[in-house]
Amino acid sequence: MKQGFVKVAAVTTDIRVADVAYNTEKICEAIDKTALERAKIVVFPELCITGYTCADLFLQDVLLNSAKEALKKIAQHTRDKDMLVFVGLPLEVDGKLYNVAAALNRGKILGFTTKTFLPNYGEFYEMRQFTPGPDMSREILFEGSQIPFGPQILFQAVGMENLIVSAEICEDVWSPIPPSIQAALEGATVIVNCSASDENAGKDSYRRTLIAGQSARLIAGYIYANAGEGESTTDVVFGGHNIIAENGAVLKETKRYKNDIVYSEIDIHRLMGERRRNTTFRMTLNPVLKRVPFYIEEEETELTRNFAKSPFVPQNERLREKRCEEILTIQAMGLKKRLLHTHAKTTVVGISGGLDSTLALLVTARAFELLQKDKKEIYAVTMPCFGTTDRTYQNACEMSKRLGATLLEVPIADAVQVHFRDIGHDANNHDVTYENAQARERTQVLMDIANANGGIVIGTGDMSELALGWATYNGDHMSMYGVNASVPKTLVYYLVKHVADTTEDEKLREILCDVLDTPVSPELLPPKDGDIAQKTEDLVGPYELHDFYLYYFLRFGYEPSKIFRLAEKAFGDKYDSVDILKWLETFCRRFFNQQFKRSCLPDGPKIGTVALSPRGDWRMPSDACVQAWMKDLEHISLM
Repeated sequence: MKQGFVKVAAVTTDIRVADVAYNTEKICEAIDKTALERAKIVVFPELCITGYTCADLFLQDVLLNSAKEALKKIAQHTRDKDMLVFVGLPLEVDGKLYNVAAALNRGKILGFTTKTFLPNYGEFYEMRQFTPGPDMSREILFEGSQIPFGPQILFQAVGMENLIVSAEICEDVWSPIPPSIQAALEGATVIVNCSASDENAGKDSYRRTLIAGQSARLIAGYIYANAGEGESTTDVVFGGHNIIAENGAVLKETKRYKNDIVYSEIDIHRLMGERRRNTTFRMTLNPVLKRVPFYIEEEETELTRNFAKSPFVPQNERLREKRCEEILTIQAMGLKKRLLHTHAKTTVVGISGGLDSTLALLVTARAFELLQKDKKEIYAVTMPCFGTTDRTYQNACEMSKRLGATLLEVPIADAVQVHFRDIGHDANNHDVTYENAQARERTQVLMDIANANGGIVIGTGDMSELALGWATYNGDHMSMYGVNASVPKTLVYYLVKHVADTTEDEKLREILCDVLDTPVSPELLPPKDGDIAQKTEDLVGPYELHDFYLYYFLRFGYEPSKIFRLAEKAFGDKYDSVDILKWLETFCRRFFNQQFKRSCLPDGPKIGTVALSPRGDWRMPSDACVQAWMKDLEHISLM
């Protein structure tokens, strides 16, 4: 479970109703198969040793004794297996019959989790044969050993204390208060469900939503193994719908009506990080549930789950369109409130023809529509200087006109030259002073135009730039309201594209499409043959990598070495390991060194779960040291 990943499996085997010997053989075969795949937690369906649909045969000693002997055989089969296995069977205790999930590890029976809620409706009458489990766990004598018996037993991995597994059985998760809630509040990070849920029209969607929702509510992994083909079809059909979920997301699921195994990796560190930051998830102060140790080897888990290259951007096109519209509305509503509160007559936006200023102008136009204000009161200011290209200049000007804004052109080259003379800087020295002088001059122009026209300056910088500190302090770093402050660069692209795809203005669409094709650049160095000479991603690295790093660094608090591993998995077809590591080191250094710029950010609307506002989302000392994070990267081998 290195770096928090534990491989798990949900299994539906072929069965024969009441043929315990056949079912046991198939369960043992599946254990062997999952062991070869190095699964560490393996879950089988409810009553899988006998079959769920035995009905009154459950009252027969022959079946019950056969199930008990089969359990001992299956437990023995796990003796040399590095896994925790859950199998379902009927178990008689003190003259009562219980529906239980037995936990097996290295040849031992660790515990019997009882089913709490028994269905007694429709085609299911479990209370005819079974008794609901007790309120609290206790120990029973089973084959000469004292074994925990009852609900919500916690199985805790030795040496991996955050891997705590608890079981519930089928109907339990469909109940108003599932047993897994208390288990999670006492530390369970993985819930397993041995289930026998029949199929009817539309039930699979509800089941999927239920399991995903429970994993989200508990901030846990959830392994759901369902009965399938082979169960009696006297009244119902079982589809073998197995699901592995993590904190609201379905990682993997099987196709129904085919007995199969589904594998994935649950990230325990991610779950623990999420629980740490979630103030409404409060662990029980007086734990009462029994904890039972189990043993598995800690090893590096081969990752089969996928990690999106752009975690800030929905992969589904329809969802992406909906999300873009919602984000644009949030940005515009934030600006609308600020304009009303400040009684601003105008807004001032510095436009460059690049992505960020384009988005800021589009959001400002939308805010004016919400306010039913004349867009002529939007002052779109272009400030050409040494690095401005004709392409970006023309796009900025034409776009402003198409949106109905008032276009102002204020060339700043002469003012910057005077400034160079005043401070004794050689204009042929294209260093950071050369670049930042232009950025600060532009900010001064925007601020003064706003003062002269009763307006406020709208910030254009995005969250990716803030993370890297790619902003001139008290230059483009400063504004009266930063509408893009929590929008990462990879998302800026799709927001502008969404407007291009939905606008009815063909000319505006043409301009926006060209902006989308323009290289990201601050345009502070003179052009080469009329083209942009300074490309940001050549200097600080690809924004898609930095946004990936930023997401996992902030959202889950991952160590850099783990982020590197995920990046290799996500970007291995595009970047080699050397480049991924190089830019990750750049990200870590810049993120720590540039915090002072984020500590005094202007206000701006939050649009997602990851943001850098120093007022609530990211509070970090400006002089925090990066050494521990860089040291973590030293252990990465590129061999």
